[in-house]
Amino acid sequence: MANNTTPTPTLGGSPVKLYGEFPQVGKVAPPFSLVNKDLQNISLDSFAGKRKVLNIVPSLDTPTCQASARRFNKEAASLNNAVVINISADLPFAMARFCSSEGLDNVVNLSVMRGREFMRDYGVKIADSVLAGLTARAVIVLDSNNVVRYTELVSAIENEPNYDAALAALKVI
Repeated sequence: MANNTTPTPTLGGSPVKLYGEFPQVGKVAPPFSLVNKDLQNISLDSFAGKRKVLNIVPSLDTPTCQASARRFNKEAASLNNAVVINISADLPFAMARFCSSEGLDNVVNLSVMRGREFMRDYGVKIADSVLAGLTARAVIVLDSNNVVRYTELVSAIENEPNYDAALAALKVI
């Protein structure tokens, strides 16, 4: 179920360099503190005892990122003791506006507005290309103790993640 290899993602067919180390299956996820729609700092510990899907995207202002937010929102409605967290470099206001206009109320949105070290700690900070400074597209599934159970660093940033694999991993933990 788990993807233990970390590919080099591409954008438009060209390799994209990332800063940091992508989390490994079986390891405890690094702590983080990010910003919610009310400009409050929310930590990984805020979701203690829940299974977590970290849906990491460059920006909810792009069609692919919007598609992943919609799909995970739909799937999250049926999850017990689990939370889907969209994480992007968007401002919290923009994330909230998009989700409100789309009726996406089964997900939590967090911004790296403060807590930009998240991008490096999770190995998703884009170092070059036109998207430098944003996050690569990734999905990380954590169990209730924040142990990484599944990872996908999407091989082409413009592609959607493997929803079925991420949700299957979530269902067995």
